[in-house]
Amino acid sequence: MWGKPFKPEPWHLQNWFARGNCLERPIAWSKPSRKNCASCCVLEATRMRRIEFLGPSLVVFAAAGVLLLVGPTAVRQVSKGIVASQMNSAQERLHTGSLLDQMSQASRDVAIFVEPSVVHVSSSGDSNSRSGRRNFINSGSGWVYDDDGHIVTNAHVVEGATRLEVQMVDGERREAKLLGTDLRTDIAVLQVDAQGLVPARRATQDPQQGDMVFAFGSPFDFRFSMSNGIVSGLGRAAGISEIEYENFIQTDAAINPGNSGGPLTNTKGHVVGMTTAIATGQGNGISQGQFAGIGLAIPISMIDNVVDQLIDHGEVVKGYLGVSMRDMEEISRMRMRDPLLQTTSNMFQGDGAAIVFVSPLSPAEIAGLRVGDIVTQFAGQRIQNASQLRSMIASRQPNERISIDLWRPDALKKGGDMISLQVVMGQLKPETNSDGIVEALRNVGIKKLITATDAAAQQFGVAFERGVMVEEVVLGSSVSDIMPPGTMIVEVFGQKINNLDDFYTRITRQIQASRRLEFILVLGVRQPNGSVERVLIPLQ
Repeated sequence: MWGKPFKPEPWHLQNWFARGNCLERPIAWSKPSRKNCASCCVLEATRMRRIEFLGPSLVVFAAAGVLLLVGPTAVRQVSKGIVASQMNSAQERLHTGSLLDQMSQASRDVAIFVEPSVVHVSSSGDSNSRSGRRNFINSGSGWVYDDDGHIVTNAHVVEGATRLEVQMVDGERREAKLLGTDLRTDIAVLQVDAQGLVPARRATQDPQQGDMVFAFGSPFDFRFSMSNGIVSGLGRAAGISEIEYENFIQTDAAINPGNSGGPLTNTKGHVVGMTTAIATGQGNGISQGQFAGIGLAIPISMIDNVVDQLIDHGEVVKGYLGVSMRDMEEISRMRMRDPLLQTTSNMFQGDGAAIVFVSPLSPAEIAGLRVGDIVTQFAGQRIQNASQLRSMIASRQPNERISIDLWRPDALKKGGDMISLQVVMGQLKPETNSDGIVEALRNVGIKKLITATDAAAQQFGVAFERGVMVEEVVLGSSVSDIMPPGTMIVEVFGQKINNLDDFYTRITRQIQASRRLEFILVLGVRQPNGSVERVLIPLQ
């Protein structure tokens, strides 16, 4: 039976397993032999080595498959648990009171405190155009200045208006009249019925860079809106042609058309400035266009000085130093004209205003200022540019003593020295910067003009009206009959004027706009007999 197929008995399997767990079945079942069993074990050992080599990889692949199927779900569950825990913790902190709650409450408190003092200003009138006179309607913002019914706004908000109205935060509307304007600073004062008004609280000091501020007004006619930001900079000059004295507060609080004239307040709700203009981002323009992150406001120190004088006298007396000045960037282009300016440009490093001319016998000359000096501080305030210094000079009163810190070049030392001087301020006459206009008026026979006052009106026996009065003319001249002494000039080119400074400013702007040396001066006058006339005067 050896060599023939047979059914293996259990002892055969036991014997094979005992000889190496050989599972390779021979071709024909036969009685076990040492040769057959050895061959079988060699095959089995080779297969086991292959399994040992591939085993770890198979485990890794299997584990990866499990993770791909189960992992994302598990990760999401863990993540959801973490988020839920964080949300619960945040909710507990928010419910127990947070810094954000305190900030929100502080903003609400500022709004509650300030809004009763904010007004919406509506103005309307007629304007001249190539097609004739046309009606216009403007709007802006303002704020209650005192208990006497005085409202402060921008002069450009009420430009050319014949009808004025203010609206309170509770919706009440009141008619207003224009009490006075200062075109060079873009400040105007209105008068309304004082009953029930809530005056705004005014800060006693100008803000500092970084201070949080709030802007109130009616942007795009969204009335009594509020925005917030910080003071981005101080002493800014933007080159606005309509504003000659620039010393702006720069802020990133949102300001848009309609905000003009509204108050800018600090965190206590005290007015630190009045929003006036913005940078539009279009050709680096500064105007009343759409907000681009840079808003400009007139500081409260300038507002107080101008408004108080307009209320008390109807015009603004401005300080006078008697110098011409330039920014440091301009000096580098002018230095070849003057050796001192060349020295200054080469040696001085920093901000300031360079003196390029000193008027003889002026307060500046008497105090000892010279061409080439760099003014670095005026009345204790740092000077960054010529426009800022010009504005600060104008805001001072005659006979006021002011300290000036300056850098003076010294060619021998190849450097310069810091010097402190004391100057007694003079008074800027309205015609000081309008010599050409004054001369042209004299050529047609107008010798002397003054700001109209009650006393002057009584002297000539005429009714008082805000404007300019003709005090003296050349007899036999072209205007002696149509504008005799006592004549009131109340309009220039169809625009209302309140004082002599307004008169010269209106004419100057018309000349700049027309760019012509010869033009027809259009005046609205009230004759001594009370008749109102329109007078045309050729000037050259």
